[in-house]
Amino acid sequence: MKILTVITHPRKDSLTFKVANRFVQGLIDAGHEAEILDLYRSNFDPVLWEKDEPTWATNTQKFSPEVEVEMERLKKVDALAFVFPLWWWSMPAMLKGYIDRVWNYGFAYGPNKLNHQHVLWLSLAGAPIERFTKRRYDKMMDHYFNIGLADYCGIPSSDFKLLYETIGAKPGYMENWLNQAYKLGLEYAKN
Repeated sequence: MKILTVITHPRKDSLTFKVANRFVQGLIDAGHEAEILDLYRSNFDPVLWEKDEPTWATNTQKFSPEVEVEMERLKKVDALAFVFPLWWWSMPAMLKGYIDRVWNYGFAYGPNKLNHQHVLWLSLAGAPIERFTKRRYDKMMDHYFNIGLADYCGIPSSDFKLLYETIGAKPGYMENWLNQAYKLGLEYAKN
């Protein structure tokens, strides 16, 4: 299976990139073909301008050349993975802008849907799990990524995973996160 992994973090030496690299290694070791899109270093513009705002009166859409390139990239892969830090209980603005511009009406929802069977949303959270379960933020985010995004756009198998307490890590945590990421890559789409 060919899997596109979209990585979103401003620093290449971040824990997000370390986790993403271990995830991709797991994909490769499982026999998958892996492609990486680094949103920051690709110079992707996350701002939705008029040229990418859909024309709601028609099912046939025309988007900017930059967005068309990304849509073509998506058409060439079988499945998706997104690796990103959790900021304000959601994805960074850069990734949200990618979703807004590329997962657009007429391509990812509406008269057409995405043709991918699987997506993994792998996010790194600085807070401990208790902060998420106390107010059910974890359930809200799970619903947002798996139902609000993936299911709405036609992806039947979606999984949202959080790695907790990634700031001020305790001894052994780094190895645990990297092992979890590797295992997620190794077992991608097997459930």
